[in-house]
Amino acid sequence: MKTQDKIIKVLIVDDSALVRVLFKRMLNTTPEIEVVGTACDGEEALELIPKLKPDVICTDLHMPSMDGLELTKVVMVKFPLPILVISVSVEEGDDDHNIFRLLEAGAVDVFPKPDGGGGLDYDKFAADLIRKIKILSGVFVFHKHSAPTPEIYQAPKIDYAPKTQQLVKILVIGASTGGPQALHTVLNTLPADFPVPIVCVQHISDGFTQGLVDWLDSQCNLYVKLAEKGERPSPGTVYFPPEGVHLEFDAIGHFKLSDNPAVAGHCPSVTVTFDSAAKHYGSAVAAVLLTGMGSDGAEGMRTIAQSGGFTIAQNEATSVVFGMPKVAIELGAAQHVIALNEIPQMLNRLRRNMVC
Repeated sequence: MKTQDKIIKVLIVDDSALVRVLFKRMLNTTPEIEVVGTACDGEEALELIPKLKPDVICTDLHMPSMDGLELTKVVMVKFPLPILVISVSVEEGDDDHNIFRLLEAGAVDVFPKPDGGGGLDYDKFAADLIRKIKILSGVFVFHKHSAPTPEIYQAPKIDYAPKTQQLVKILVIGASTGGPQALHTVLNTLPADFPVPIVCVQHISDGFTQGLVDWLDSQCNLYVKLAEKGERPSPGTVYFPPEGVHLEFDAIGHFKLSDNPAVAGHCPSVTVTFDSAAKHYGSAVAAVLLTGMGSDGAEGMRTIAQSGGFTIAQNEATSVVFGMPKVAIELGAAQHVIALNEIPQMLNRLRRNMVC
C-alpha cells in the first residue's frame, strides 16, 4: 500500500441524482476526502476521469448507456484505478453474479447501496463508506494484462519447515480486500475431485456472501456452498460461513456456527476458523492466507504452523492489500510466501498427501 499523504479524490458514478448527492454529502464529512466530480453513467465518467484524475471511483452496477461493468473494463485498460462497486446486493429478477463480474473485470471491492427504506443508519453507513474508500486509496492497481511490480518484501527465516510427506485432511483459506478475485484464481484451477474439503473465510459487506458463493460456484469445478450447522465437510466442496457467524469444527469434525463476539473486528473471523481447524485436525491442516487489510488470520495461521500444519501466504507483489499475509509472515507463521498464481500449483502438488 502507498502512504496516504494527500486528500483522496473521489469520482461518484450513479444514475440516481439523489444517490450522488447523498454519497457526496457523506464523504464531505471528512477533510481527508474530496468528491471531485459526479457522473450519471459510465460514458460521462470516462470523459471526467482524465480531467479530474480521481484516486478512487465509486460506481453503481446498473446504469443506462454504459453500466458499471463496461465502465470497469474500460477504466482498467485506459486509466487503471481502484474501483468500489456500490450496489444493492440482490435485486429481484437480477443476476446477482453481475456484481462479482465487476470484481473479475478489475474492481477492488463491493459495498451495499441503501435500499431506500427508513432503516438506514446514516452515520454508520457514512463511516463504513469512508473507511472503504480510505483502504482503496492505498491500493496499487495495474493493467489487467501487465506484469505486477517486483516483490520487495522478504519473508524472515522460519524455524519449522514443512514435512516432506505432509498429511493433509483439510484446506482452510482466509481473505479480505481483493479476496474474491484471489479466491477465484485459486479455486478455479482446482479439480472437481479435489481430495479434501476446503473452508474459506472472506471478509465482505453484509448482503454479498450468497452472491459470492453463487458466483464462485458458477465459475469453478468444485461445489461451492454455505456451511450448515452439523454438516460434515466433504471432499471436492468449498464451504463459506453464513453472514454474521464464526465457522468452527465440533469434537467430531462437523461444522459449528457460533455468534461469539467479533475477532479483530470480524465475524466471521479467519483466525477463529484457523484456530478451530488446528485444534481438531492438528498437523493435518493446510492453510492459505490471501490479500487483505488488517491482521485477521495471522494468529490463526501461526497456530496451524505451530501444530505442524502446512502454511502459505500470498506475496506482496500480487496482493491487492498486503496486510494479513504480511502480519502472518512477520509472526513466522508462513512457511511459503509465493505469488497468487503459484498457490494453486503448490496445492495441486500437495494433493498426493491429501486424504479425507
